[in-house]
Amino acid sequence: MLLSLDIGTQSIRMILFNRQGAVLHAVKTDIVAYTAPTPGRAEQNPDYFWEKVKETSLRFFSEIGDTKKNIKALSLTSQRGTVVNLDKNGNPLRPAIVWLDQRLADVGKFPQLHWQMALRTVGQREAVIHAIKNAECNWIMQNEPQIWAETDKYLFLSGYIIFKLTGLYKDSVGNTVGYVPFNYKKHEWASRSHLNFKMFPIERSKLPDLVSPGEILGTISAEISAQTGIPEGLPLIAAASDKACEVLGAGVSAPGTACLSYGTTATVQTSHEKYYELITFFPSYPSAVPGYFNTEIMIYRGFWMINWFKNEFGHRELELARETGLPAEYFFDEMISNIPPGAMGLTLQPYWSPGVKRPGTEAKGAIIGFGDVHTRAHVYRAILEGLAYALKEGLDRTVARTGRTVTKIIVSGGGSQSANAMQLTADIFNLPAEKPHTYETSALGAAINAAVGLGIYPDYQTAVRNMCRTSETYMPNPQNVAVYKALYNDVYLKMYQKLRPLYNNIRKIIGYPEKI
Repeated sequence: MLLSLDIGTQSIRMILFNRQGAVLHAVKTDIVAYTAPTPGRAEQNPDYFWEKVKETSLRFFSEIGDTKKNIKALSLTSQRGTVVNLDKNGNPLRPAIVWLDQRLADVGKFPQLHWQMALRTVGQREAVIHAIKNAECNWIMQNEPQIWAETDKYLFLSGYIIFKLTGLYKDSVGNTVGYVPFNYKKHEWASRSHLNFKMFPIERSKLPDLVSPGEILGTISAEISAQTGIPEGLPLIAAASDKACEVLGAGVSAPGTACLSYGTTATVQTSHEKYYELITFFPSYPSAVPGYFNTEIMIYRGFWMINWFKNEFGHRELELARETGLPAEYFFDEMISNIPPGAMGLTLQPYWSPGVKRPGTEAKGAIIGFGDVHTRAHVYRAILEGLAYALKEGLDRTVARTGRTVTKIIVSGGGSQSANAMQLTADIFNLPAEKPHTYETSALGAAINAAVGLGIYPDYQTAVRNMCRTSETYMPNPQNVAVYKALYNDVYLKMYQKLRPLYNNIRKIIGYPEKI
């Protein structure tokens, strides 16, 4: 049996799998994602995460009894980009800055004028300056210099929890996604001459040692066993970030398949042995498979838009959920069952957050095509379709850049639980859309890392064949495909360029989002 600890944005889950990838037991603890001391900030006490890990673990082991003796290893997957500053005694110096934080650093002395001219020539000046300004380390250096001076270790949340479990400053290569001096081509910390070190000048001594997914990070001590219930001596196996593990747990291990994540952040990813930059200066991220790279196009707000709709317009469905005990999404899915493909002409562009990587930073969300026939059900379907259009655009870019054809997609995340979302995804992409056998694909990916690391399976291809399965496949409907193809090509793809001048005007008048 293989145990996974999955530290997400909204919950912490501990899940036990067998070697066939079936969930044997699971415990979930909801968490407060962050507090906002001022607008745009997102922080959380690092010890809060650790206390919730312990709470989840103790409850888990209290429920499984003697089964614990059959567990062979623990692996960990975590939200990306949340950072923790520790002093020389391993104590947090300040609240963790959560990945949703929107504070901005000053540009400082880099990039110099000659760099700016070169970056402007290739159209990437704003992208690089965006990264410099969004780097949490740069903000701390500028605004809390004493904290930075006292920082002995600068870790992602994954590295912090690994430290709490093992007492070691280690992390997985697969967790190294964020504003840190990491060489994404070589999967190692960047040299001082590397662009990423110049943008994020963190001393090597402040960073953890890196190990590859599948390798042992450490073991559980008697002290930690007493605090968590995790068996003493159990090996902690390196896995990867939640998105990378999600790709692996969905069964995507070759370029011909794409993983769509309909989560808080929506992504489309493919896995390759070769390094690609789909957008210049935006790297492929480390895969959960050692030595591999995951291309990624991200829609920052993703299925957050569903929560937005639910909170603003879904009061009836929320009340039904309270009365019946069924999830509200069940009633939303029912609500749009009779809404035809194309939502009677409503088309949504899902750039509802400042600072998106593509298109430019001036982009805003938009819905066009309103008429007197439209209801909130049409808006809900337009949200689902708009997200799928954006991810299809991302996959088209991926295929064009890599030269590798994609023949099927696997859908994970909350959206995979909606039959309508699955069907319209198959129709918009004109590809079979598969739903994995378990909703817990991130945790399963981490368990696969443990299975290969322990030698239960000789390689990742064999592990995926044995531990990943498809529960349902949605095939494209030719009539729907024709409607969506026309809307995608003749409406959606033209929206951004048509609306961009208006977005720029809005930014000039209102000042949001801030011009870089």
